[in-house]
Amino acid sequence: MDTHAFKRSLHHSDRYNRRGFGRADEVAGSLEQAYQSGLIGSIRDNGYRLNHGRLQVRLAKDFGFCWGVERAVAMAYETRRHYPGERLWITNEIIHNPSVNDHLREMNVQFIPVEQGVKDFSGVTSGDVVILPAFGATVQEMQLLNERGCHIVDTTCPWVSKVWNTVEKHKKQTFTSIIHGKVKHEETLATSSFAGTYLVVLDLEEAQIVADYILGKGDRNSFMARFSKACSPGFDPDQDLEKLGVANQTTMLKRETEEIGRLFERTMLSKFGPTHLNEHFLAFNTICDATQERQDAMFSLVDEPLDLMVVIGGYNSSNTTHLQEIAINRGIRSFHIDTPERISADNSIEHKPLGQELIREQNFLPSGAITVGITSGASTPDRVVEHVIQQLMTLSEKN
Repeated sequence: MDTHAFKRSLHHSDRYNRRGFGRADEVAGSLEQAYQSGLIGSIRDNGYRLNHGRLQVRLAKDFGFCWGVERAVAMAYETRRHYPGERLWITNEIIHNPSVNDHLREMNVQFIPVEQGVKDFSGVTSGDVVILPAFGATVQEMQLLNERGCHIVDTTCPWVSKVWNTVEKHKKQTFTSIIHGKVKHEETLATSSFAGTYLVVLDLEEAQIVADYILGKGDRNSFMARFSKACSPGFDPDQDLEKLGVANQTTMLKRETEEIGRLFERTMLSKFGPTHLNEHFLAFNTICDATQERQDAMFSLVDEPLDLMVVIGGYNSSNTTHLQEIAINRGIRSFHIDTPERISADNSIEHKPLGQELIREQNFLPSGAITVGITSGASTPDRVVEHVIQQLMTLSEKN
């Protein structure tokens, strides 16, 4: 389908809104009370440092809510205020943070139910108001809601929309989109729905497998077995890897996305030569500024002498997971938690090691002087970070 034409027609509909409702002042107080923090402001003013007895806290210089997330949450609050009596839905979590989504449930915002990985829109009827989350929705979901006569409030982050525009450019020029992302992540699902021919690669290792195949070093059956659930219908690696454009899920590691782009540029240069490179490779910068800033701040933080690291954010938050990855790669004892309640008064912590299930670890804070690094993903409010730090302060006094 012509996704560009569909978006253009949807944007002109009187049942579509992506600019909010001019009620920012009305919801500002509620947002400040729920998400902002005086303590975090004080720590920022003190050079991102807090000293409390034997505990020293080092806060990353960029962390937490980004502009796109703030915009999405504010629009959700405005939507509830603008439609006080209508049924209000969200196609997925507004952002990947449990406390924010719980606040919306308390405002009688319903979430589209999911059964075995499939969303059930059967309860949504004409006249209902449906919010599209910060990481977007698939074009098929937008079509369904539009045809059903729903009012659509689109909080998709402009950086995500930029990636959609990029893969549409690939499609227009019959290039295959190589999408650096997680196959089942909502943002990657949305991005691939706007692409033509596409292939999703998780990391540099998978990108290398694709590059090797392009240069004649792979086996077709093995290749398709590996990527059968990560490509467009009817994907043919012998035909569809002749012309490539690179895009990404905006929350992936910036450095890895850049390496993947350089890998495919070298690969196409090797196969087709410098005079024909532009006919076979397209490169656009689709890395989100906020993701880049938080990752850069994390790299700076782990250069400091830290005894341990606490990374705060939803367990399904890709950008938070990558912050955790940075700490682990530096060999720092690190803990990914989604809420302050994961830290217990008995000096244990329930956390999620990278790529594993939740575990509980005893003797979380060691004795003596201790320096703890703190950062949070782009979907984590300052208030949650404040509560984590308060838990650490209390724990350091008791143990």
